[in-house]
Amino acid sequence: MFRYISADYLIPVNSAPLKNGIIVLDNKDEIVNILSDEHDVPEDSSVEKYEGIIVPGFINCHCHLELSHLHGKIAKKTGLIEFIKAVARGPKYTLDLITDEIEKADEAMYNAGIVAVADIANTIHTRERKLSSKIYYHTFSEIFGFEPEIAKDAFKKGVELCEEFSPLPSSVTPHAPYSVSKELFRYIRVLEDKDRHLLSIHNQESEEENKFFRYKTGDFLDFYAFLNKNIDFFKAQARNSLRSVLPLLPQSQHILLVHNTYTTFKDINFVERYKRDVTWCLCPNANLYIEDRLPKIDLFMSSRLPIVLGTDSLASNDKLCILSEIQTLLAHFSHLPLEKSIEWATLNGAKYLGIDAMYGSLEVGKKPGLNLLTKTEGLNLTEESAVVKLN
Repeated sequence: MFRYISADYLIPVNSAPLKNGIIVLDNKDEIVNILSDEHDVPEDSSVEKYEGIIVPGFINCHCHLELSHLHGKIAKKTGLIEFIKAVARGPKYTLDLITDEIEKADEAMYNAGIVAVADIANTIHTRERKLSSKIYYHTFSEIFGFEPEIAKDAFKKGVELCEEFSPLPSSVTPHAPYSVSKELFRYIRVLEDKDRHLLSIHNQESEEENKFFRYKTGDFLDFYAFLNKNIDFFKAQARNSLRSVLPLLPQSQHILLVHNTYTTFKDINFVERYKRDVTWCLCPNANLYIEDRLPKIDLFMSSRLPIVLGTDSLASNDKLCILSEIQTLLAHFSHLPLEKSIEWATLNGAKYLGIDAMYGSLEVGKKPGLNLLTKTEGLNLTEESAVVKLN
């Protein structure tokens, strides 16, 4: 038996929106046809009709599922450095609590129409949930180590954590320019160039990051003092963090630059000229939560490089919901077409993760998941729009 599902509009992503289109699913939720006319439906079959817009399942390209227990625990709009300090000096939580909140967050993402997640991990806490989850996960084993002398041990620890996530898809990744030494980047580069894993790195979340790399001044000096770390070895780079770090990243890698809150036009041009396989990841609600600022979206829209969306963690967001990220973008950038934001939230993320044969667009042969966007006006969202999973 086939299932026939229709809405005011379909946004297939790989093609133009289709008014009153009909998706045909088999009993395994695979798309077997897309019809433009109800007369093509067999007489003995009925059509499920919905008000709103049907889009593919969402891809969350940046999340920290293991931090879900910090929901509502950290003050908003304090800036990145104070945010990191709050995470570092927070109270200890029991493993049972952490595990319970991980399970709740995973279920909430599933109910919010998210079908795949690129997730950051510093512990093994999320493994068991990911093994049983209905969501596809790629886990980034995140490496820290700014002091050159600890590079070898930090790298070993990251590789071991990555292996612990087996058989789930996973790869080793650096945390951020300000937390990974050149020596540690070299270890990562050798590994990644050999195995061609995915890589994700936090980029320019704070202007203090750029100040630190250009001049070795600013609040990051106080941050390292807070951590009781001696950074006499570090010299001002006379250029910002992105331009300092990009040449250290693997040459043949799929690189995800995450947040980009203070990335400039010159930075984007530098990345494009450097000819690396780069994707920009935007996490608008987290940017507002931490820095009370959004990236300059128009600059990224004019870039030739793809854009994807993420939620960051519940430590820095009120909920893990890609539709909410889209609504925030549209509220601040009204000229952004809904279809383009849906592409960022679906197909581009699936391509980055290498799962676009199954996810990311409404195409015959795929099982992308179907999301109904409700309370819409034509091809536009409203403040009341919500997401309903249809399969």
